[in-house]
Amino acid sequence: MKAIRDDSQSDNSAWWLARERAHLAPVLYRYTPLVIDHAQGSYLYARDGRRYLDFSCGIGVTNLGHGHPRVLEAVHRQVDKLIHISVVAHHEPMITLAEKLASVTPGELDKVFFSNSGAEAVEGAMKLARYVTGRPAIIAFHGAFHGRTYGAMSLTASKGHYRERYEPLLPSVYHVPYPYAYRNPTGPSDQAATDYVMGFIDEMLDTRVPPANIAAFIVEPVLGEGGYIVPPADFLRRLRALCDEHGILLVFDEVQSGYGRTGKMFASEHFGVVPDIMTLAKSIASGFPLAAVVARADLMDQWEPAAHGSTFGGNPVSCAAGIATLEVFEQEGVLANARARGDELMRRLRGLQRTVAAIGDVRGLGLMIGVELVKGDRAPDTDLNARIRKVCLDSGLVILSCGIHDNVIRLVPPLTLSEAELEEGWQVLQGAFQEVAR
Repeated sequence: MKAIRDDSQSDNSAWWLARERAHLAPVLYRYTPLVIDHAQGSYLYARDGRRYLDFSCGIGVTNLGHGHPRVLEAVHRQVDKLIHISVVAHHEPMITLAEKLASVTPGELDKVFFSNSGAEAVEGAMKLARYVTGRPAIIAFHGAFHGRTYGAMSLTASKGHYRERYEPLLPSVYHVPYPYAYRNPTGPSDQAATDYVMGFIDEMLDTRVPPANIAAFIVEPVLGEGGYIVPPADFLRRLRALCDEHGILLVFDEVQSGYGRTGKMFASEHFGVVPDIMTLAKSIASGFPLAAVVARADLMDQWEPAAHGSTFGGNPVSCAAGIATLEVFEQEGVLANARARGDELMRRLRGLQRTVAAIGDVRGLGLMIGVELVKGDRAPDTDLNARIRKVCLDSGLVILSCGIHDNVIRLVPPLTLSEAELEEGWQVLQGAFQEVAR
């Protein structure tokens, strides 16, 4: 007979983590050792009773904060009506959410396929691009993160260990540099970075993969895990023109940068460029598993019935959460708040940069902000990043890292962040720099 569990230590984090080690696969990495009991608004509450200000949002998922009341109300209503139907029949929440998405996505992106996660959406976008063009090649970017399934992982180029012991991966995938002005090899200017990347692409088309073989370019309008890099304003426009010239589809991965994270509903709106296909996930349903491939009707209508599918994609409960999420964006001034809080946080960080030599670059849009930490001649300082995150966590603030060397502090607080919460987080973050980066 197996031992009876002793619940007398239910507030002991070490006890919970020991239970986890016994029965959960260790492959799932966690940024912190926290054992969370519940969350509300901008705060996480651990089993040991401590409260943490959450500047991670489940990696950009809970953009409206934890447990927004309108989302919870919609979910409770839907659970009582219909939880699952899959491909057996049609249902209202999926149809309504598709209509609402089509009304807010840019340009003529007006047909939707729902799946469960960002990686699945990327897989769907790849399949759609190849299906309608009849071409094999997909071009992705250095530093990109598109997911951990085989197709999405083939496009991902942010960390080598994602690929370790999994190759061979998908063929006919090529990578080109992302315009990263701070580390551009031909000079630290936006123009030089854009020219360098477009020149690299031109050379690739001449020597390695002819345009007639390319189904799509897939790009994050703001690079996510690769370092929260905002591209030069002209880059996406030039990439759009190149795709149009050669009949290549342009796919924007807005899984992390979409849904208000940059202060506009979609990051692409900052650049005035409309893709042919867009992938969405993370915050689309405020924490419920849901993702979407959104494309022009002339593309989607070529994707014949049963050419792609999903058992759980477009689940009624997740779609109900997605509808409520969009209604909150429409009615509660979320985007304006994200811009205001983001501008203030960027102003303070750039002021701090003038006094802390270890801050090499501060960049971002809205509340998608990266702080690159360096030592010496711009060498990435991964250790300093880890120390600052540890001091913040000990002081009640959860922040994350990103960048190919994990030397970029990733700040993704809720878009509903209040002035008081921003001040609370700032005091902890500034104190961490004062303590660690002397």
